[in-house]
Amino acid sequence: MKVSDLAAATNLSVGMVSKIENGGISPSLSTLQAISRGLAIPITWLVSRFEAERTAVYVRAEVLCNEAANKTSASLRQKRLGHASANASGLVVEPCLISLLQGTDIFPVCRHQGMVFLYMLQGEVIYRLGGSHYRMTAGDSLYFDAETAHGPDEIVDLPVRCLSITSSRQDRP
Repeated sequence: MKVSDLAAATNLSVGMVSKIENGGISPSLSTLQAISRGLAIPITWLVSRFEAERTAVYVRAEVLCNEAANKTSASLRQKRLGHASANASGLVVEPCLISLLQGTDIFPVCRHQGMVFLYMLQGEVIYRLGGSHYRMTAGDSLYFDAETAHGPDEIVDLPVRCLSITSSRQDRP
């Protein structure tokens, strides 16, 4: 977007927009509101610090493969693909690769805070969610409130591999 385009969208002069852009003047709140409307962005984007550090979690495949998997039963393995601590909004996200190698275990129904997104990579399972059952195969996904009782009900085709992404809000003091 050119300075002249922004000036036209905000009803400000080209000179005023240029001075604001170059730090020659500090705009008033009403001018910032006009600019945010002209750019179709929240005003907070104009006043937040661009230098603010944002976190990223990078897990190399060989590190993931060499880490001991969390075995919750004889045949169920859960590998954390990363973990992001709560950000400024209090959101915690936990991606996990779940592998089921044998169909001999009984899986209890679980409930917890947050939202869950499941994406089937391999195998077939009947997944229970509250009073509903979903036949899930490779490529299927399920997104739900984790406070609803959920878990695998029947293993149809092994091995089962799925991506599970759980997000929840961390209580802030």
